[in-house]
Parts: sequence; C-alpha cells; structure tokens
Amino acid sequence: MRVFKHVTANDIPLRPFPFLRELSMESYLIENENILKLDENDFSDVTIIDVELTLKNGRKYTDGRIDILVQYGQDTFGVVELKLGTLTSLHLEQLEDYMQQKEQLYNTYIKTKANIDVEFKDINWVGVLVGSAISAELDEKLSSGYQIDNNIPVAALTISRYRGEDNQIYVITDTIFNNKSRNFDRTKFIYNGQKYNKGRLVLAVLKDYVEENKPVSYAELRKAFPDNLQGSSGVFVTKEKALSIFERTGYKRYYIKDDELIKLGDGSVIAVTTQWGKGNIYKFIERARELGITIESEN
Repeated sequence: MRVFKHVTANDIPLRPFPFLRELSMESYLIENENILKLDENDFSDVTIIDVELTLKNGRKYTDGRIDILVQYGQDTFGVVELKLGTLTSLHLEQLEDYMQQKEQLYNTYIKTKANIDVEFKDINWVGVLVGSAISAELDEKLSSGYQIDNNIPVAALTISRYRGEDNQIYVITDTIFNNKSRNFDRTKFIYNGQKYNKGRLVLAVLKDYVEENKPVSYAELRKAFPDNLQGSSGVFVTKEKALSIFERTGYKRYYIKDDELIKLGDGSVIAVTTQWGKGNIYKFIERARELGITIESEN
C-alpha cells in the first residue's frame, strides 16, 4: 500500500471524502499521474497520453470510451478504466473488450503523436482498473496473475480519499498487480551495486559521468552519448527544451524534477529522456561499456 500524500495522520480524525463523479477522479489522476505507477521498476515512469477516447466497436454491441490512455517507459501502454464504486468482474470484461481493439487504439491515438516513436508490433499492453474498492473474486483473480488473451496483464488500484479536521486531503491507494506475461523484458541492470530499470539506469550513468568528468560541456556529453543511441528523443536535451515539450504537449518525455536535472560545466542544465525500451537500451549500454562503465544485466 502506498500513501500518496506523505503526511502523518496520527491523532487527526479523518472522515471519508469520496469522489462524487468519475470525472473528478479522472481530474485528480491527471494532476497526480504517479498514482498510476504499478511498481518501482518497469511501470514506475508514467505519462498520461490522453483521456476520454472514443473506440469504435469498443464493446460487443456498441462503441466504447476509454477513460485514460497511459504510457509506461517507451514501449508499454495502458488502458485505464475508472469506476466510482467496487471493481468487479463486469469491469474486467469491459477492459477485455477494449483490448480487442488495441490496434485501432494504436493507429488512432498513439501512432499520430509526433513525439511517440514505437511500432505496434513492439508495444506491450497493460490493463488498469481503478475504483474505490475491489470484490474478493476479482482481487483473487488479479492476484493470481490473470492476463487478457494470455499476454496482457491487468492491475487494479483502489483509491480512498479522506479529509482531516485540519482540512488536509489524505489519499491512500492500494495496488494489486502480478505481471506474469512473457511479453515483458524483465531484465534489470546493475550499476554501482544498485538495480535499475532502463530509464533510471541511463539517468544514473549520466549523472555519474558528468560528476567524474568535470567540467564536461553539452557538446562533449553529446559526443560521448550521441542522440542515435536513443532515437528520435535523443539521450538528453536542455532543461528548457524538455520543459517546453511538456508545456506544449502535456507529456513527460524527460526526467524534469529538480533532483533529476543535471548541470554541466558550461552552465547548461540537461534533462535525460525517459524513453527507453528493449529496442534501444542495449545500444546505450554498449556505448557506456566502450567508455569504461561497468553495467551488468540480471534476468
């Protein structure tokens, strides 16, 4: 269980403060998209792509509407279905219907995004159900590693919202996710004794490289780690460009938190891209090893 708002509630009486409409829940998740992270590794870098998406023939006898489309890392996309009440098997069936139209989803809402560079055949999918509670039957099913079509894992998030007498809002989330799909590359990377997922590995390597090779300029760092190691996003860009992309599109394609930005010797500040998958991470690792950096993999 993760407490999203890091506030101690000891001795503060809390009363339930549930969402009254799905749109309110949706708005809250848009503002706090990290709630949708499913683990601390492959599903930890979350970007909301779009909301309220029409899907032709999305249900058996009618069109459907996807509440939220999310991206995890570079090559994993998720369909998020929101419910105000208790999640049940009926909601899972709705998600299953939507996943039958994933190629339409890709062609209509993913392929058309200029800053998303991934082919349909290379995409992994995940279903995410969000509600205020979950039935015992569905809990057991998802906890056992249920997959749609034997290859699409499904997660469930329950959100409980409270208001304290201090007028603070407290949100508690509980995540149920057991990914047994063989489609996902579960390789973890060991660098300086720590395990990393793909994106966080690159960030850690660049931070250390800059620290150990002071003063390194923007041009020198780009020569060491050229754009073609990653693809269209480049390994890194200036902080200004990363923020501009985020402000223009709403998509977090780079690590832009204060403790994630890297200051270089020429005074410039860079942001490392989050867009790493099995199609490009090994190019980066090969280049890092050429520079004498030790990175090991663990399956």
